[in-house]
Amino acid sequence: MGEAPYSDEDLNQGRLLFAGPVDFLMGAVALDGLPAADRPEIAFAGRSNVGKSSLVNALTGRNTLARTSNTPGRTQELNFFTIGSEMEQPSYLVDLPGYGYAKIERKKVHAWTRLVKDYLRGRPNLRRILLLIDSRHGLKENDREIMKMLDDAAVNYQIVLTKLDKLKVVERDKALAKAQADTKPFIACHPTVLATSSEKGWGLADVRAEISQLTRV
Repeated sequence: MGEAPYSDEDLNQGRLLFAGPVDFLMGAVALDGLPAADRPEIAFAGRSNVGKSSLVNALTGRNTLARTSNTPGRTQELNFFTIGSEMEQPSYLVDLPGYGYAKIERKKVHAWTRLVKDYLRGRPNLRRILLLIDSRHGLKENDREIMKMLDDAAVNYQIVLTKLDKLKVVERDKALAKAQADTKPFIACHPTVLATSSEKGWGLADVRAEISQLTRV
């Protein structure tokens, strides 16, 4: 697999950040219920059932921190988690509701779009969105629509491939190379694509290092 540009110090800072306190703060279904935008914030987005909650749980080493559901599209709120000590630079991790599940009613799709657009406009402390893509399927049309929305909103985002362990060994580098090529036309997309497996623990150190860098900017 390709290597992300993280030094030993970056990786250690990421390990220390996620070894500290990480707690569920709140779930919000409207912008007037969000916590104050007073600290760095990193959000996780992706299609329903892409593995967002599994990744949050794996990153933090807490199996039940983020709620997982066997019903794709069920979670329709912004879930906030606090990370880091109040003595240093505390930050927020945000699990955005999943998108793109075919059986969701159209009105719920509109509600998701409205909620996320309002969120993007109302969070000046948002450092980056980590956009999760299932490595088995690559970018789908609704992923590209979200990426275009993020480009238009000038929101920095980065692709994180999930479920890498579900691919054969010979397919993994191809999936990463294709994702890197497919994201080049998108102006707000970070050029480094991260590849992970929550189940196997692959790539988690890189994601922790990236988040740690973002919270220290």
